[in-house]
Amino acid sequence: MPDSFDQIVIGGGPGGYVAAIRAAQLGQKTAVVERDKAGGRCLNYACIPAKTVLRTAEIYHEARNSENLGVVAGDVSLDWEALHRRREEVSQTLSGGVEGLWKKNKIEFIAGDASLTAEGNVKVGDETYEAKAVTLATGSVALPIPGVEFGGRVLETWGAWSLNERPNRIAVVGAGASGAELASAYARFGTEVLMIEMLDQILPAEDRDMAKVVERVFKREGIEISTGTPVQNVEAGETSVKFSYDDNSAEVDYLMIAGGRTPDVEGLGLQEAGVELEENGKVKVDEYQRTTNPKVFAIGDLVNRKALAHKASEEGVVAVEAAAGVETRPVNQDLVAGATFCHPQVASVGLSEAQAKEAGHEVKVGKQKIAGEGAGTVYEDKDGLVKLVVEAKYGEILGAHIVGNRACDMIAELVAVMEIEGGYQEVTRTVHPHPTVSEAVLDAARAVDGWAIHA
Repeated sequence: MPDSFDQIVIGGGPGGYVAAIRAAQLGQKTAVVERDKAGGRCLNYACIPAKTVLRTAEIYHEARNSENLGVVAGDVSLDWEALHRRREEVSQTLSGGVEGLWKKNKIEFIAGDASLTAEGNVKVGDETYEAKAVTLATGSVALPIPGVEFGGRVLETWGAWSLNERPNRIAVVGAGASGAELASAYARFGTEVLMIEMLDQILPAEDRDMAKVVERVFKREGIEISTGTPVQNVEAGETSVKFSYDDNSAEVDYLMIAGGRTPDVEGLGLQEAGVELEENGKVKVDEYQRTTNPKVFAIGDLVNRKALAHKASEEGVVAVEAAAGVETRPVNQDLVAGATFCHPQVASVGLSEAQAKEAGHEVKVGKQKIAGEGAGTVYEDKDGLVKLVVEAKYGEILGAHIVGNRACDMIAELVAVMEIEGGYQEVTRTVHPHPTVSEAVLDAARAVDGWAIHA
């Protein structure tokens, strides 16, 4: 007779494994069903592998371009096999760490494909497990561009990050976060990169000022960029891929598609369990992540606007707390920061300047170049920029945008200010340690009223 559980989480990625741990902390008898490795796609095939490769790209580029720092490397070479060996080791270490956390918290790990029954229980293989609550955390899968299928030399992002050779020339289709990271890494490895975006700017979800900075750096590093152009007439051969875009044609070693993703709901039995979908294919949930089946919750890439690991984790916490009947509060979807780990990094939260104006706000803007700060010069953050979009009358921060070497670490300060409904005025009087790049946040706040010290 299979066990019954207070909480069963389907999917062991950053949303699911965090949800399971939080449920166990609340005294819930908990199980996780995962058909692959602990940590899901993020730890094994997406976020973590990508950042591991990007870290090597960063070191390799710096080693080859540090003469001005007094570091002259005579023969810097790239060991592609060692790079990917480390990538695998990092993922294995973190995946093992997740399994260790499950064991520590007495969470049962059930391997296999899961589906919901009509009663909202969970079927894995021939076994059906009863659950008081179920949290769906199966993430998303990559979508190809119309008329093109993945395979061979047409790659989705995992295939792009795990290549067993360094290609001479690639095309990256899609210039959002994933595409920008791929282009940035391979360009720094010495690969010729063509980046193509159907919309009119790279990083289309970001404030235009931030996108302009990244585009300038990318072009300086040799990345060829084409915006407002769809990819067409793809012909994948044994040794190359040919295609056209706008009035141009190209031939590359690999075509890497980093466009859209779709919720991974195939085989979950949502209809049978009475779980409804939105028109865009995402699972319909309330603010506490509860679906139209009151005992089934959904989180992460399955729901809401953004597909981000950290959003999934926090939604997982909310879901299992709500299921357990303890006091909780919904994730503020407007304050989920975006983080792109290309070089330079890009991080943002809230509204862009254009979005704030379109929403009818009267806005003021403060900007500060990171290079204007002492740390910016010391750490060679030559292109970095901090931009605050604030409401003109009361000073509420409507949006915060950072581009720079460590932008993704810097954004949390501004998320916290916005979370507690602070204004830019509080930031202007918050003492920042010196010399740090965080001082650019201080000067950006002061720049709103025209008194940035290092502008």
